[in-house]
Amino acid sequence: MREVRERCVWTRQIDHRALVPYLVEESHEVIEAVETGDRTALREELGDLLWQVLFHAEIASRDPDAPFDIDDVADDLADKMVRRHPHVFAGEIARTPEEVLLHWNAAKAAEKRTRTSVLDGVPFGMPALALAQKVLGRAASVGVANSARPHARAETAGSTHGLGAQMRSRDDGARMPGSEAELGDALLALAALARERGWDAERALRERVRVLAAEVRAVEAPADLEE
Repeated sequence: MREVRERCVWTRQIDHRALVPYLVEESHEVIEAVETGDRTALREELGDLLWQVLFHAEIASRDPDAPFDIDDVADDLADKMVRRHPHVFAGEIARTPEEVLLHWNAAKAAEKRTRTSVLDGVPFGMPALALAQKVLGRAASVGVANSARPHARAETAGSTHGLGAQMRSRDDGARMPGSEAELGDALLALAALARERGWDAERALRERVRVLAAEVRAVEAPADLEE
């Protein structure tokens, strides 16, 4: 990596920000290899993803104000994993995955004492679906329920050819997925509906998540004291 950074004209002019699209692309290629079960591709794509880590660390090592290198990154990671696995390294007991999660969350909370919201640390640049799931989980932890209600049925999208037709019914007549496969059908149907009507599905969900995030922060904010 150092050799490439020093001798490749293209690589020399790349900074952290310019490298981000490549990091996103390589991450998705690893995901595709995992989901398709392609072991050869997975081995290659993990190497490509590792190269991105090395690339960022090499750029960081040359920062004039706050340099760090790949050894610093690895050392910090090792320290974090030791702190978050007291049942492995510090004599604590965890007999179930749930107990492991308790230790992990306790250690993480101790590390992030300066955070004032359960939403702190959530990267809002995530893809909308992944972001929605993460924010919903954080919202539930402070007692904020999802107030969104399904308005469009999967079968309303003309080009979906009955996608989601087997979804189970709710008491209010809306149709909800009964399995992960049906959830995929429903999401695809809604994406088709958005396309037909000229809507941006990513933006629609992201904006709804922002509303939910505002509700979470409102619950967390201390109530104004009346005089």
